[in-house]
Amino acid sequence: MRSQQSGTALSGPSRNPIGGHVPVAGGLHSVGLTYAHDLKAETVQVFVANPRGWATPAGNPRQDEEFRAVCEAESIPAYVHAPYLINFGSHTEATVEKSVESLRHSLRRGREIGALGVVVHTGSATGGRERSVALKQVREHLLPLLDELTHDDDPYLLLESTAGQGASLCSRTWDFGPYFEALDAHPKLGVCLDTCHIFAAGHDLTGPSGMHQTLDLLVDTVGEGRLKLIHANDSKDVVGAHKDRHENIGAGHIGEDPFRALMTHPATAGVPLIIETPGGKEGHAADVERLKKLRDA
Repeated sequence: MRSQQSGTALSGPSRNPIGGHVPVAGGLHSVGLTYAHDLKAETVQVFVANPRGWATPAGNPRQDEEFRAVCEAESIPAYVHAPYLINFGSHTEATVEKSVESLRHSLRRGREIGALGVVVHTGSATGGRERSVALKQVREHLLPLLDELTHDDDPYLLLESTAGQGASLCSRTWDFGPYFEALDAHPKLGVCLDTCHIFAAGHDLTGPSGMHQTLDLLVDTVGEGRLKLIHANDSKDVVGAHKDRHENIGAGHIGEDPFRALMTHPATAGVPLIIETPGGKEGHAADVERLKKLRDA
């Protein structure tokens, strides 16, 4: 992202825009951005399809245009979260084929609404197969989608690691290494770091240096400039629990201090934070405000 080149001299929204995942049923612009304004969000994330299904709906051109125009006018970075069912490591051929179709749809819709990135979960090696076999399959089906991103305004594909449940292909920071290698460290490839997931996978973000050490490990693995988005979520469970249960900022086992530390690391300069926490609009607004206070203190 452009602002990432400016280093740590950035401040306020330029340093880390803070916002949330917003509902869009009824219209990207009319519902999604109204919700975002209620949160006082500086960045937004949306679904462009049912996150728990395979449908690939066409957008509403008027809503798309209005959404894109407002985000541009108000300097609101926008992101798409691809459906949860996508798994390029699946042993089921139908799932892999549907994953290709679904992600291609999210990437196309991302471009249509002016999104900077499309977040996809890194998946798992199902059917009891070796991780290396699943990663070869990831390469075979995901690399062609990355190669289709030839327009200047195409979004980045942002890999989001999981909490380490089951045969996860990517949960610890170093797991991004083989994943990036399988995809030739493609120039349109980036990382979305979910604080709850990485904590649940076993990275202790607490203490005076926990967050910075984890970010150092990530940069050592994927290189500088690859971290494009952060999902800022506290955790209902202890470190290493392998449970993906988000909590409001400061109310879980991560606590407030690591989020303050997160926004002082060089790798996060210019990187937006999206909350995906419980509590509906009131809870979301409180978390956005809390993170802004930690950033601006």
